[in-house]
Amino acid sequence: MSNVSKPSVISAIFGLKCASCRRGKMFKTATLSFSKPFEMNPRCPKCDANLEPEPGFYFGAMFISYAITVWPMLGFMALFRWGLGWSLFGSFGVTLIMTAILFVYIFRVSRSMYLNMMVKYKPERGAKAAEASN
Repeated sequence: MSNVSKPSVISAIFGLKCASCRRGKMFKTATLSFSKPFEMNPRCPKCDANLEPEPGFYFGAMFISYAITVWPMLGFMALFRWGLGWSLFGSFGVTLIMTAILFVYIFRVSRSMYLNMMVKYKPERGAKAAEASN
């Protein structure tokens, strides 16, 4: 058995890594890339796990994306409106701009969360992927 550290599920989710090995990239482009932002790798480049198990698999990620987007944005809206005394249109405008900027990252994180909820981590795949990259 090799002495390879196990990446945490949190680092795998927010680092947009494969759920099986927690080392391979899920997406082909950079994290905040607006060039092909929704294009995923069909298979993990490190452990060859299937990142698109079936058609419609990521349908549940929409609900995660909704929760990640709506509740914090309502909080920001309330903060700007009542906490800072901004106008309704000003607070709504800033909230829309923040949502537009973070949309791609929220989309990717929600898919990563969903995949990590549905696919079990396999330490042997992670160790093999770590050894292959060294």
